[in-house]
Amino acid sequence: MSQVFKLPDVGEGLTEAEIVSWKVKPGDTIKVNDVIVEIETAKSLVELPSPYAGVVENLLVEEGATVPVGTPIISVGTGTAPAETGGGGEDLVPEPAEHGETPAEESAEERQAVLVGYGPRSTSAKRRARKGGAEAAVSAVIASEPRPAEVVQPVPAEATQAAPAAVPENVRVLAKPPVRKLAKDLGVDLRAVTPSGRGGTITRDDVQAAASSAVPVAPARPTQTGDGWEGLPREERIPIRSVRKVTAENVARSAFTAPHVTEFITVDVTRTMRLIERLRESREFRDFKLSPLAVLARAMCIAARRTPDVNARWDEQAGEIVMQRYVNLGIAAATPRGLVVPNIKDADRLSLRELAVAINELAATAREGKTPPGDMMGGTMSITNVGVFGVDTGTPILPPGESAIMAFGAIKQQPWVHKGSVRPRWVTTLGLSFDHRLVDGEQGSKFLADVAALLEDPAHALVWG
Repeated sequence: MSQVFKLPDVGEGLTEAEIVSWKVKPGDTIKVNDVIVEIETAKSLVELPSPYAGVVENLLVEEGATVPVGTPIISVGTGTAPAETGGGGEDLVPEPAEHGETPAEESAEERQAVLVGYGPRSTSAKRRARKGGAEAAVSAVIASEPRPAEVVQPVPAEATQAAPAAVPENVRVLAKPPVRKLAKDLGVDLRAVTPSGRGGTITRDDVQAAASSAVPVAPARPTQTGDGWEGLPREERIPIRSVRKVTAENVARSAFTAPHVTEFITVDVTRTMRLIERLRESREFRDFKLSPLAVLARAMCIAARRTPDVNARWDEQAGEIVMQRYVNLGIAAATPRGLVVPNIKDADRLSLRELAVAINELAATAREGKTPPGDMMGGTMSITNVGVFGVDTGTPILPPGESAIMAFGAIKQQPWVHKGSVRPRWVTTLGLSFDHRLVDGEQGSKFLADVAALLEDPAHALVWG
């Protein structure tokens, strides 16, 4: 029997995607949940798993083509009819079987017709408790991963030295998208890596250790020489699509819909820089990078409680101003695919340490092009860190639906009048753009002044937070 897999909606109502690269070819034998294709949506790069086991018959869409959701993209010869069709048979993946049972033993009520790793679970099925803590941990990770996760089978350390052919084909791994991308770039077979992370997860350190002890299997990419244009055509036309297309549409719509106002303030952040240095030496912050960006993020969350208008939303259709008593804080990230602004959900409920960890993870995932679509939706206010490029500040355009965005300038030592004397101090400039339809100059100025006060003297957080 031949089964056709249609391009699914991988989340947030996306309507189309580009076929970036096929991971299989006609004649290949595949298993359920094997990655078959990498697609690029307007939000991120996504690897799609196969809902069928069998032999690849035809690739129905060429690489580089952009097709609507629901388009047939691959046909697979399964040999037998699927156990459950869900009203059409396409785009379904069986739920992982319980310990000691086969998928056939599960009732239809205990399954949900959803592509594994994508889309929300609208109901919670009642299932028997798993036997063993390791299996429960793996199940928890599978439920939370934004892409397909697979069960880890630990491999002895000496196996990392063996040839890839010696690794069993049915060994599956558990690793986050950035780690998978790193392994791909380094030519490391994840099936031959011994996991050290929680719940049997393979970490970056595991991949790097395997890469340093194994023979590389992928050639290094050629490097460009000369002035960067040597050997290239005088002009090149690049199709406007995916992230660049959506970014252009969003900023144009925002710029010509929301009346922007931008205000600036220059701040002595010497005390904040000293606080960061002290915290970096403490036990809580020693294991990861604490940056001034995390302090600014925390300051904005505190200041938003004092001036909630800057965190509100203008609902044109309903004729209402929506007061949002939570902060989904967007962090603008420059990636090879263009500008993306994923956000940290309920950032106002996180501690400084939790915010710093979330920002680091968000940036790493964005650089790898693996940001889940859900992380790009629902932002309430944002930060664009232009200081990393040595820029003092800017007049940022609001992300659609948000009422405030902060430009964080470079932190530099400058002469500053401090306690009656000119001294070298750490100084930065903040630029706040806000939607003047619902944020007046008074509210925008008060919010910006509060953020500046928190950066100038972090002790204010004890009184306001």
